[in-house]
Amino acid sequence: MKLKSILLTTGAALLAAPLAHAEDMADSMTLVSWGGAYQESQKNAYTEPYKAMHPEVEVIWDSSSNEAVAKLRAMNEAGNVTWDLVDVTGADAMRLCDEGLAMEIDADEDLAPAPDGTPASEDFGDMIISDCFIPQIVYSTTFGYRTDMVGDTPPESVCAIFDTETYPGKRSLEKRPINNVEWALVCDGVPADEVYDVLETEEGQDRALAKLDTIKDDVIWWSAGADTPQLLADGEVVMGSTYNGRLFSLIEEQDQPVAMLWDYQVFDLDGWIIPAGLPADRLARVMDFLYFATDTQRLADQAKYISYGPARASSAPLVSKHATLGIEMAPHMPTDPANAKTAVLYNFEFWADYRDDLDAKFQAWLAK
Repeated sequence: MKLKSILLTTGAALLAAPLAHAEDMADSMTLVSWGGAYQESQKNAYTEPYKAMHPEVEVIWDSSSNEAVAKLRAMNEAGNVTWDLVDVTGADAMRLCDEGLAMEIDADEDLAPAPDGTPASEDFGDMIISDCFIPQIVYSTTFGYRTDMVGDTPPESVCAIFDTETYPGKRSLEKRPINNVEWALVCDGVPADEVYDVLETEEGQDRALAKLDTIKDDVIWWSAGADTPQLLADGEVVMGSTYNGRLFSLIEEQDQPVAMLWDYQVFDLDGWIIPAGLPADRLARVMDFLYFATDTQRLADQAKYISYGPARASSAPLVSKHATLGIEMAPHMPTDPANAKTAVLYNFEFWADYRDDLDAKFQAWLAK
């Protein structure tokens, strides 16, 4: 189902106005995201301005995005989809789309054009990696470390995570194979551009797990994006992986003794999917919100609150300073050239194909 939109000009502003009448739209939305600093940035940039325009709308937040695929499968099986809009990674969007659990969208019909009239499909460009995916941000998973726990030689390489002699203490890693197996192979001598070729083989997967075995007893495994920042703040780990925006918040906003380790950060995309089969009134509200929340200004506004790069090309020139700290945000973006020298591009196709099998293998390894 597509909802065509018209533009109403009010002064210099362009506001989206789908053809559905307000009385045909649901008066509440359940949005699913990741919690923490990222979800707060979405509230500040998207939902609060939208609610100011539509005070009748209640926005309910759920922080279950790390379980989105499993939960949407279960909801679909039960015939009771309670979520209206879900923030997911690119690979999860592909899986949900392939399984018919997410609705296909037409970017040029359903999303706002750039201010100069460039169609949304061109403005987002290659960021639209699935027919069901509405991109929001480019982020990375990388490492933070306690500056007061690493002695006189702060780590410069991602392989410090495996060096428990130089950097003793606990480290935190996400409780899933994604990123961990890539880093394990890089630190076991596999060139970065060959990592996914190696991971396509049983031997390569076993090699990655064998490398992770060397630090298994030193790892605290995390599931929620807020876990590593808290562990670092409490001094329970010497270093740990998490999303770069979480570390930005910890370092710049909370002034914790933590520094970024950008080496071999893994670039990824995050964006919205619309669960398939929503009732007409809920879908109408979601489409109205999406048109507003994914326009050029809104995506640029999110970068005022968190160090993730906006997915629209037209948004990048509008990124300036942090809303409260007043610092320039560009140097804190994962895409900044100084930070991206060894960046690895997340392989969406590989993880869409291998995720379920590698998840099962990884969980079995964890249980040993």
